[in-house]
Amino acid sequence: MPVSLFREGEWGNWVDVKNGAANLLSKELHRAKAKGNVTIFMSSSTDPYQPVEHKEKVTRSLLEVMAEDPPDFLLVQTRSPLVSRDVDLLQLLKDRVRVSMTIETDSETIRKHFTPEAPPIQARFKTLEKLVDAGIPTQVAIAPILPSGEYFSEKLKPFVDRICIDDYFKGDGSGGKRTRKLGIEKKYIQLDLEEWYGPQVIKKVYKRFIKTFPENQVYVSQTGFEP
Repeated sequence: MPVSLFREGEWGNWVDVKNGAANLLSKELHRAKAKGNVTIFMSSSTDPYQPVEHKEKVTRSLLEVMAEDPPDFLLVQTRSPLVSRDVDLLQLLKDRVRVSMTIETDSETIRKHFTPEAPPIQARFKTLEKLVDAGIPTQVAIAPILPSGEYFSEKLKPFVDRICIDDYFKGDGSGGKRTRKLGIEKKYIQLDLEEWYGPQVIKKVYKRFIKTFPENQVYVSQTGFEP
């Protein structure tokens, strides 16, 4: 990515705080709305609730702007329980917002192996429950798909009526080529779970979920992130 080309250190080991982001958004949002409908994906590259957000509150400042001057639709994509901090602002956006909570698996063992820095699965379930109780439109994004149990869909059923499933092959923008370069497949081999790596897996998971959810509540790849 351009933002990382001129930085030393691996992606994920540094962060730039976007000071003044709220003022910029306010101006850009006003201009964009004058031209037509505005939809916002927050965010496609990095989690808007990464750890530094606890201190810096950049994401919260952006939500404050949007609460005063709402876009037509806002998707907040996160795997962090910190999103529940901003329930008050999300409620102001009403049906113009959807929080997409990433829960790639129902297994802590799998979570620790593939994404050890990510929040625990149970913490995300509790956050999902808080959002639903607050009346905030939500979905669960199983993206990218990681190995999961047969009853994963049933565990999610009490919380949401919208599921988005995505994988490395549809979701990385290169048909899986970028993911292969990262050596992700080796992590599957280490656990003897090679059958969970490949473009066929998304069909397997989709079939599992439509046994629990109506087909019109289970979305695949890009369509699941649209308004």
